[in-house]
Amino acid sequence: MNTDPDRDRGVLSSADRSYLLGETTMSHEQSRRNAEARIRRRVENAILDFDLLLHTLAEKDRRQVFDDVHTDQAMLDGLRAMVAFAYVGTKEQGLEFDEVLVPAVRASEEAAAARRADANVSVDVTFDVEMTSETPLEGVVERLEAGDPVTPRELFSLIMRGDDDPARHESISLVGTDAEGVDDQFLERLATYLEGEVRRETDSRAVIELEVEVEGEENSDGGDDGGD
Repeated sequence: MNTDPDRDRGVLSSADRSYLLGETTMSHEQSRRNAEARIRRRVENAILDFDLLLHTLAEKDRRQVFDDVHTDQAMLDGLRAMVAFAYVGTKEQGLEFDEVLVPAVRASEEAAAARRADANVSVDVTFDVEMTSETPLEGVVERLEAGDPVTPRELFSLIMRGDDDPARHESISLVGTDAEGVDDQFLERLATYLEGEVRRETDSRAVIELEVEVEGEENSDGGDDGGD
């Protein structure tokens, strides 16, 4: 997760990012509601803007946006997060994601074939999700409390659930860090999210060292405005 609030303005202003990262505390409930409503409106309008971008942004400009997609990890993480955000949001509302994904991919491939190969094509898109329940998260919490190791995926799932704060521990031992889909970038993202540092012990083991916050520390009041 990109935690730099001072990047150039995108959908969110620097003030929006600081609020979402917990770096700004609103002194009034109405200020908090105003900030959250502003962020919701910006996200909704950004989604609508993609329809405009898809049909009007010049190809040369689109290519430049994605120039570094093979080497820029932050860009790749952002693209994955963009798709994940849409997947979670539609799933929460009971809309099957293939109703979004399949028409989008099909139309894109048909347009590309017509433009580049002067051909009319038939596109078959298959999207299938299979889930297998593995480790109950309560067991993961108990292992953390006991100082026992957990896997990076278990820690990630615990963070996403949001009911427990792994950052309150001084350190978290990880095993299975050589599993498929778990690389140094994934471990670094976990550590960054928890505001800690990752230290490799072996190919299959690592430790995230955390700084436990002292109670009583307060952030400054961000006010009602919240940026542009």
